[in-house]
Amino acid sequence: MKPAKFEYYDPSSIEHAVEILSVYQQDGKVLAGGQSLMPLLNMRLARPRAIIDINQIKSLDYIRATGSYVAIGAATRQRALEQDSLIRERLPLLREAASYVAHPQIRSRGTLCGSLAHADPAAELPALAVALDAELVAQGSLGARTIPSDAFFVSYFTTSLDNNEILTEARFPVPPKDMAWSILEVSRRHGDFALVGVVAGLAVDRERETVTKARLVCFGVGPTPIRVKAAEDTLIGQRPELAVFKSAGQMVGKEIDPTSDIHATAEYRRAVAGTLTRRALIAVAGRLDVNIVER
Repeated sequence: MKPAKFEYYDPSSIEHAVEILSVYQQDGKVLAGGQSLMPLLNMRLARPRAIIDINQIKSLDYIRATGSYVAIGAATRQRALEQDSLIRERLPLLREAASYVAHPQIRSRGTLCGSLAHADPAAELPALAVALDAELVAQGSLGARTIPSDAFFVSYFTTSLDNNEILTEARFPVPPKDMAWSILEVSRRHGDFALVGVVAGLAVDRERETVTKARLVCFGVGPTPIRVKAAEDTLIGQRPELAVFKSAGQMVGKEIDPTSDIHATAEYRRAVAGTLTRRALIAVAGRLDVNIVER
């Protein structure tokens, strides 16, 4: 199929891109990697009046350390998450998660910020943004603003970006050195969107042998990435025991409210989310070199 007719722009500055988008508002679409947008155009599920291609804005292609953050520009390809030494050193979870995102050909064109702005609730990168407390920088006609990740994702394929704003940067805080992470998902085939996924993080006090920090975020089980704070709370102050991890998984299954679709039932998603939570926590404990108590 072919897309409906649209106007095409390739501005050389973010200011010019915002100026164009401000004219078209919701009838304009920003093109970076195009791995989500192009299929929507070809199937005519999206019919914008204008496409604003930001690939000529070379200043948006970067990964750099900014204080306690790693900043990633809007034109940075997902493939860079696997290859960049700064990501490998400071944000290894991003590198690990990138291998779940589609296939190498897709990652070579798709962008991190494009995935965040697309806001597919079954995608890995939005869940990582929530899990790691990323800050997202939007540029609009009134200037730039920073949006916390937990306020950025609103619903299915919907963000808090205004109609004249472009997501220009994602800032990921470098996690504490005493915290380890894991991401697991179930999909029909490798590279497909997740039916259910879990991002888990833990820090453990080695003297007291208790959990001091916990983070659990599910994806593919609701309209946005879901942080399950109730399950996190059950881990704090507890010893890293299999029974504790199992209990946290059961809590996740109770707290989320997935829907059924052609791919999986709600009951299946609850059960799998609980199982993945337990497995992810076990994996994190292993990375912390913690002896898991089996009782």
